[in-house]
Amino acid sequence: MAETVWLLISAALVLFMVPGLALFYGGMVRRKNILNMLMMNIYCLGIVPLVWVLVAYSLASVGDGSLIGNLDAIGLKDVPDEALAGITFTMTFAVITPALISGGVADRLKFRAWAIFVPFWLLLVYSPVVFWVYSGWIHALPAHDFAGGTAIHVNAGVATLALVAVLGNRRGFPGATGRPHNLVLTMLGAGILWFGWFGFNAGGASDPAQVAQAFMSTFLAGAAGMIAWLAIEARVDGKPTSLGAASGLVAGLVAITPAVTFVGTLASILFGLLAGIACFYGTRLKVRVGFDDSLDVVGVHLVGGIVGGVLIGFLADANAGPDSDFLEGLLFGGGTELLFNQVVSIVVVMAYSFAVTYALSKVLDLTVGLRVDSEEESEGLDVSEHGEIGYVFT
Repeated sequence: MAETVWLLISAALVLFMVPGLALFYGGMVRRKNILNMLMMNIYCLGIVPLVWVLVAYSLASVGDGSLIGNLDAIGLKDVPDEALAGITFTMTFAVITPALISGGVADRLKFRAWAIFVPFWLLLVYSPVVFWVYSGWIHALPAHDFAGGTAIHVNAGVATLALVAVLGNRRGFPGATGRPHNLVLTMLGAGILWFGWFGFNAGGASDPAQVAQAFMSTFLAGAAGMIAWLAIEARVDGKPTSLGAASGLVAGLVAITPAVTFVGTLASILFGLLAGIACFYGTRLKVRVGFDDSLDVVGVHLVGGIVGGVLIGFLADANAGPDSDFLEGLLFGGGTELLFNQVVSIVVVMAYSFAVTYALSKVLDLTVGLRVDSEEESEGLDVSEHGEIGYVFT
């Protein structure tokens, strides 16, 4: 009973992360696009649960193959009531994963294209990858990913890169794309994300000691990521910023997500510190390379997910491990097997997610079209896509 209650509380916490993410992203876009960004995130709360229950859950979680689930549980057919708590919990992860992608395509993507992209991406990319990581060939390697570093953050990050490659850059990128219009919203969103992340990372743990470890690791990694980002930002740019604090916090949380019950308490601080530094520089690559990841989904989620997944190969500790099949990291006497498995799983997921997302984006671009025209982009997507404005000034 207690486990079910905690699972449902955690599902509510993860669900709360979606409006938190909407505010986090919404504060960073220009004023004329805030409603569009909120809508892209809130839409995921509507469409994903329906697709999850009807088809995606069965593909992502049911069956004993190595590549994809089956349709035995389509529409939750023959699923016992006692399994509904777990299904609800995993459904909230399915909701927030495509929502992460919205930050990379801000200010220029047609909402109609987004409305089609999300359910198809969920079926073609998210469901197979989740099956690989938690039931299929990646699980069998084994490679460790407790709460979704590879399945969610790496997956969404590289998918963002593929979608941006088809969509193209915003007008004026990189110099004239505008500053965040409301960093108060972004800071509020970051706080909600941190609050919800305790359910995200600890909800899958059933043993009380593991729940406590997950809570502590989540707290420390987020804090360390924030401090690392602020320190390097102050050194490089001269001033620590609120946007840097919010970004560093999320970077640390992303990195610890796959490792949250696989490493010790002090190791979680290292995860946050290294992620804060790596993601700071990762966000700056977009200008050098010339790809317009609007709100740094690639720089934070892809880079942070890679950092966390690879560090497991060095720092996985049997004293924190959940079961007898647990492989230890290189620095704990486990050799290079786990490190190799971690790298293989990340590389394959990146290749698959990029290829399928790119193909899906191309099909959408050739049919409904991905991008608003230049006049609509200048006017703002709140008006051109939704016929509304976020703020009324008198």
